[in-house]
Amino acid sequence: MKTIVAQFVSASMTAALLLLGGCSSYQATRANSQLYFNPDTVAAGSFDNGKMWTFDFPPVHYFRDEYKFSPDSSWLAGTRLAALRLPGCSASFISQDGLVLTNHHCARYALDKVNRPGEDLPDSGFYATTLQDERKVEGMYADQLVFMKDVTGEVQQAFQTGATDEQRIADGHAEMRRLEGEYRAKFKESDPADSMIFQVVTFYNGGRYSLYGYHRYTDVRLVFAPQMIVAYFGGDYDNFTYPRYDLDFALFRIYGSDGKPLHTDNYFSWSPDGAKQGDPVFVIGNPGRTGRLISVAQLKFNRDYTYPYVVDLLKELEGIYSDYIVHNPGMKAKYQTRLFGISNSLKAYTGILGGLRDPYLMARKEAFERNLRAEVEKNPALEEEYANVWDDLENVEQQKAGIYYKHLAANLTAYSSSAYFRIASKLIDYATAMSLPEETRPEDMREGKLATYKSKFLPSDLDPQLEKKLLALQLKNIQSFLGTDNEALNTLLNGRTLKDAAEFIVSATFLGDSAKVVAMLDDSPSVILNSKDPLIRYALESRREFMEIQKQYARLTAEEASDNLSLGRLLYEVYGTSIPPDATFTLRIADGTVEGYPYNGTIAPVNTTFYGLYNRYYSFGKNYPWSLPSVWQNPPADFNLTTPLDFVMTSDIIGGNSGSAVINEKRQLVGLIFDGNIESLPGNFIYVPSVNRAVAVHSDAIPEALKYIYHADRLVNEITAGRIEQ
Repeated sequence: MKTIVAQFVSASMTAALLLLGGCSSYQATRANSQLYFNPDTVAAGSFDNGKMWTFDFPPVHYFRDEYKFSPDSSWLAGTRLAALRLPGCSASFISQDGLVLTNHHCARYALDKVNRPGEDLPDSGFYATTLQDERKVEGMYADQLVFMKDVTGEVQQAFQTGATDEQRIADGHAEMRRLEGEYRAKFKESDPADSMIFQVVTFYNGGRYSLYGYHRYTDVRLVFAPQMIVAYFGGDYDNFTYPRYDLDFALFRIYGSDGKPLHTDNYFSWSPDGAKQGDPVFVIGNPGRTGRLISVAQLKFNRDYTYPYVVDLLKELEGIYSDYIVHNPGMKAKYQTRLFGISNSLKAYTGILGGLRDPYLMARKEAFERNLRAEVEKNPALEEEYANVWDDLENVEQQKAGIYYKHLAANLTAYSSSAYFRIASKLIDYATAMSLPEETRPEDMREGKLATYKSKFLPSDLDPQLEKKLLALQLKNIQSFLGTDNEALNTLLNGRTLKDAAEFIVSATFLGDSAKVVAMLDDSPSVILNSKDPLIRYALESRREFMEIQKQYARLTAEEASDNLSLGRLLYEVYGTSIPPDATFTLRIADGTVEGYPYNGTIAPVNTTFYGLYNRYYSFGKNYPWSLPSVWQNPPADFNLTTPLDFVMTSDIIGGNSGSAVINEKRQLVGLIFDGNIESLPGNFIYVPSVNRAVAVHSDAIPEALKYIYHADRLVNEITAGRIEQ
């Protein structure tokens, strides 16, 4: 399972973060659909809202009834403390000496960071043969959840104080930040060297709030990663499918402040038996974002506006970066990871969109909403407070639809936009702020901080050739959003084709010249505001209209957020913790069983083996992306080809679960999550346990490959013993 590149999506897209990847809408929804059905008689499924349970209120009674397993407080605490959260991914301790297991695709950043001149670690892999060879990854950290406190009362009260929706939302968020700061200060006061960070977590869209405290480890060192072709075997073709043959794992080690491997009493021991058909299993990780508890009106807005736009945008970006790498092979190392993220995101959103366009799945969501409305109608107290929430949300979505495309055109600083537009907008913001008295400027533009702001103003890797393509795409989108009669845009284009206009603008603008931009920052604000640069002129001429559009959209999103808080409180009042809250990239426990499933007219096996890996290698003529590194091409006789490689389970996952441990009732590790199947892609808004499957690396595969392919005996010994073996 790959982490989505969320920066491509506007922050107003409420369910856009950290999603599973996807496939064509036809493929994604085919297994979930029913050919003939009456939408009025479709019933909501028992687990349509998923099984991503929190450690604040774990469903111990459900576990007892379903699996004859009742985890006690010690089991839950040890499980929580063995789990870790990396930037965008999950991980876990697997030895008392700080050894950490996660996915290879969660380690790509680290491989790039520790790569030395003459090395190509993403392709060649990495193995630290001794502790001294383990390489520290600058900027990488791992968070361990060590503190949880219910703060529902304080936060809900703050959200109710403002006179307007925007003020209520601002007050609520301010209280959340206040609580985080208060507890951070408390821990610092008792231990100045403490590395705790705090986060107020929203559950049930405002039905509950918890304050989470994480111990942040910052000395993280790379220990092992296989070659990318083995970890990502089958590449984009096999991505988001099953059966799979990926050895998608990597090992890190956390070191303490004394510079020695961290000692921890909480880790997942390695299972001697692995995972087998029918076994209950539990995925321990940090699922990113889901939108299962939002209204049907919001789902329809995403179906008709948000996701179609994102899919089209990502298709264009995929083409731009693919073409750029083909014509600039020397830049592959720099942009390949970004291209992977774009391709991954494209499949994710295509799959979600396919699910939203599936009438049967939407009928199930409508059935859930009907049931909730019925609960309100038979309870006078609930009806008085919540009866209008669905109509209010539908009205907001209709108003958003009316200005959505203009809102997109007005967003000149989106991550997917050209850096030239972002620089132009930032310069205008800077000049406008610097025209004000110092006490009214943003904090980072005041004396003492201004030099730092200027030093970080320009991107360090602006590439005119690539920016030209991104600029042409952005101009194309703006023209399609605003039409052909927008005066400011027509002035910028001046009758040129979009390609020619991009060529002219890149040649005419000074925004790619760092010396000129720095000189302008040091000059009078009027120099910027009177500049003849074509992009600055366009941004200035559009500014009033765009600011008004953004103001309208911000008002609507604040109203939507306020209505979501009401809907969240209602959901919690009616259902309590009998349903799990939406994913928020916080620690969850997702139960399931090891099971295959019907697909493509046949049956998907519970697990694959190394035999299958070699079958695909030979079946595709040893060609990329089914090629193998030399160390894999002739495995030793002792290498057991019948060893399970990957397997599937019914556990509920989504992006962010990458690197999650799969454990059994004994808290032994039996697998490592890395993906979901095609049928799980609508999981952003609905979980269908009959066909949704999580895909994991089998625990037997990792030591088998380490021992016989990589000769990494010291790691095999540590994994099996749970400690460094001298």
